[in-house]
Amino acid sequence: MTSTQLALLLVTLLTVAVNVAIAAADLAGARFVLANSAPVGVPRSWLPRLAALKLAGAAGLLLGLVDGALRPLGATAAFGLTLLYLGALGFHLRARVLHNLAFPGFYFATAIASLVLTVSS
Repeated sequence: MTSTQLALLLVTLLTVAVNVAIAAADLAGARFVLANSAPVGVPRSWLPRLAALKLAGAAGLLLGLVDGALRPLGATAAFGLTLLYLGALGFHLRARVLHNLAFPGFYFATAIASLVLTVSS
């Protein structure tokens, strides 16, 4: 296994894990999710849909990792997650809620890293 393949494996698994975890928190209506989404204008009714997008992205990443023929699906999933978190960053900036910008920034960074590694491998 090359260093690029190892990086792809580790970064993708990290991206999958954090997206499954935050999707579960979204679906559970976790207090920290509600506290972070309300000030930026995300209605509580959006949380199940956002969770579904995160879970779909995680599933696509896993499928792309498991089967080389599905690598384009993994790249598409990483791109979708990148757009999702770019939107989240935009919501934070538009609302000028910067104190918790690191959270969507972290998820955005994992999605970008997964995308770059998937496309380059």
